[in-house]
Amino acid sequence: MARRVLGVDPGSSATGWALVVAEGNRYRLEAAGVLRPKGGDRVARLADLERRFAGLLERLRPDCAAVESSFSGRNPRSGHALAESRGVILAALGRSATATSSYSPAEVKLAIVGHGRAEKQQIVYMVTRLLGLATEPAQDAADAIAVGLTHLHSSGRMSLVDGRKGAC
Repeated sequence: MARRVLGVDPGSSATGWALVVAEGNRYRLEAAGVLRPKGGDRVARLADLERRFAGLLERLRPDCAAVESSFSGRNPRSGHALAESRGVILAALGRSATATSSYSPAEVKLAIVGHGRAEKQQIVYMVTRLLGLATEPAQDAADAIAVGLTHLHSSGRMSLVDGRKGAC
């Protein structure tokens, strides 16, 4: 039976997403892209992100989702904006009753590249090779693919956001 995992890399200006399908020990990329919220102010952009992400969930119908956790960098303002975007994504996943797990950036890098301090281009390179893609995906989409693959590799050790065990 195939497992359909929606990997999500939330961002304040760009949110990467990827539907990775596992069939036995083989993985394939069904779809991927980047949502770039539109609108004048932050509230309008968050509303647009929520509307578009909810539509994506309805269209793709994943079995579960894996979302990258917030990264707290040096700039509190950008960290706050990222947390707001992640909150919108988690709310949409909750409303759709999609079982959701969370992975830190270091966990994703470790699972995909082999060490937790990998550079972004290494993630792009590895997901391209792991899935046998003809072309490299956009950075935000590659990050989302990596989150989905991390979930598939980590089943049983996942950090559950919604508390449901064994959901996917």
